[in-house]
Amino acid sequence: MQRIEVSQSPNIIIRIIWFLAIGLWLSGIWTIAAWVISLTIIGLPIGMAMLNALPQITTLRARQNNTYVDANGRVVINYTSQYPLIIRIFWFILVGSWLSAIWLAIAWACSTTIIGLPISFWMIDRAPKVMLLTRN
Repeated sequence: MQRIEVSQSPNIIIRIIWFLAIGLWLSGIWTIAAWVISLTIIGLPIGMAMLNALPQITTLRARQNNTYVDANGRVVINYTSQYPLIIRIFWFILVGSWLSAIWLAIAWACSTTIIGLPISFWMIDRAPKVMLLTRN
C-alpha cells in the first residue's frame, strides 16, 4: 500500500514572515493562555486543543492528520491507542501540570534564537505529550 500525503502548509517564505511578524509573540500569549485554561477540569479539553494548535499558531504549519489516501484511492484512518485515562489524570496532577509549564517556557525561549528554533518547534509539537501523555 502506497501512502499519498498532501501538504497543506503555506510556502516556507510565508511561514517565516508569519513567525517573525506575528507567530513569535502570539505563540507566547497562546501558550500561557492554554496552560492556564488547562489547569481547570472544565477547561482542560479547550487547553489541550489550544496546545495542539500551537504549531499552526507559531508557524502556520498544517496540523498532522491521521488520515491519508492509499494508492487505490481509499481513505485510511490510523487510530493511536492512548494510555488509560486514570494514568493520564494522575500524570497531569502530579507531574504534567508543572512540567508542561517549564517545558513550554523553555520552548518559547528557544524560539527567540535562530539556533534554538528547530528545538523550539520540536518541543512545541510534544507539549501535549508532556502535559497529558497523549500519543499522536
